[in-house]
Amino acid sequence: MNIETLNKLLSSVAAGKTSVEDAAAKLTHISFEDIDYAHIDHNRSLRKGFPEVIFGQGKSADQIIGIMERITLQETVVLITRIDKQNAGKVVSHFPDSIYHKDARMVIWEKDKMPNQGKGTIAVISAGTSDIPVAKEAHLTAQVMGNDVKSVFDVGVAGIHRLFAHKKLIEQASVLIVVAGMEGALPSVVAGMVKSPVIAVPTSIGYGVSLGGLTALFAMLNSCSSNVAVVNIDNGFGAGYMASAINRV
Repeated sequence: MNIETLNKLLSSVAAGKTSVEDAAAKLTHISFEDIDYAHIDHNRSLRKGFPEVIFGQGKSADQIIGIMERITLQETVVLITRIDKQNAGKVVSHFPDSIYHKDARMVIWEKDKMPNQGKGTIAVISAGTSDIPVAKEAHLTAQVMGNDVKSVFDVGVAGIHRLFAHKKLIEQASVLIVVAGMEGALPSVVAGMVKSPVIAVPTSIGYGVSLGGLTALFAMLNSCSSNVAVVNIDNGFGAGYMASAINRV
């Protein structure tokens, strides 16, 4: 339950339009709800400004649908990450208003779009085309959370002149998310161009000694650009969420 829904309910009780008993019933699960295979955190919107996000990997379609059925009673948006095509199809069939974003491996259900709460624009930049799925996960996460988001793909250091063609967007962004695999050099380059915070996202893209993204991760952690922070390998969601939190301040 978010703060707007809670205020409406309390105002309705104060105006005599909703009985105390009905309000109490609606507030029964304001903390969390136990549905056996999940303890749904209905209080998260009140604490953090965005409802609990469903991590789809490892969950069955029935489990995801069961969690969604409870969340949608209290929230206006549900975000599912790391969901495969088969489970996504079942979820979308059950919730026709939801949309499956194949590249990002996400399902988004929105009763109402979250109002823009950001102070500026979030820019998402990917080093290579192969990094786009992680970049899109970051883009969609930040966008659903109520931010103006713009993306630029395939502007890595192997052709650095491509990056400079987007210099205006890069310099004007309030927060930047830079996604890169291979040697993971792009975040340092971008951070050296701007004063804004840069969230670096290493991806698991690369040949043998990339070690599933560890090489890119270590490179980003060792960046000499002081305005770089790093999230986990392939964690586009975490980058989008953090960028949104920064952009609200």
